[in-house]
Amino acid sequence: MSATPGTAPVRGWRHTAVWTYLIMLLSSLAALIVSFALSAETLQLARHPHQQLSCDISSAVSCSTVAQSWQAEFIHFAGMSFPNAFFGIAAESVFVTVAVLGISRIAVPRWFSLCTWLGGLAALLYAYWLFTQSMYVINALCPWCLGLMFATTVQFMSLTHATVCIQRIPSPSSSAGRVLHTYYRLNIDLLDDAVWIIILVALILAKHGSVLLR
Repeated sequence: MSATPGTAPVRGWRHTAVWTYLIMLLSSLAALIVSFALSAETLQLARHPHQQLSCDISSAVSCSTVAQSWQAEFIHFAGMSFPNAFFGIAAESVFVTVAVLGISRIAVPRWFSLCTWLGGLAALLYAYWLFTQSMYVINALCPWCLGLMFATTVQFMSLTHATVCIQRIPSPSSSAGRVLHTYYRLNIDLLDDAVWIIILVALILAKHGSVLLR
């Protein structure tokens, strides 16, 4: 008996568990490394408040300007504030672990996969909030923060790809599942992902291009 259209697994090497979770692993590792670098810069700034950081290039490209803003430490608990980078280390460590589980093809419950995707969405929205604050409120770019934002974007792209094609969420038999499986089967995601990245780059250049391209 033939499968109902839209319910069959999406075929092709780039839709396999190894490939989708490998991309997620690499992007999560990149985000984790950047989070460690940001944490180190934060500690350096705390020890030497008046010393320039390695990523202080100009008034428009300055890690210390961003790090000294309230947005960099807006989470408070028990009278203490915590730098965003510390949460990045914790979150990205989880995503690295999930990616390794995916590459190893270890079966996980559907609720776990759904919670992982929601966590990835939360991380993306958090990174984009910080990006817009840096761009349009603080008016300074942090190279490490930009790296984290792009790594989180690729991480979310690959996580969504794996959630749909490997974890089969939503169910391929549902209307949403059929649409998403067709979306990936036709490789439309490649075009959308490229346009997504181009838009981010265009926004950065439109705001700070005169400084960055000097």
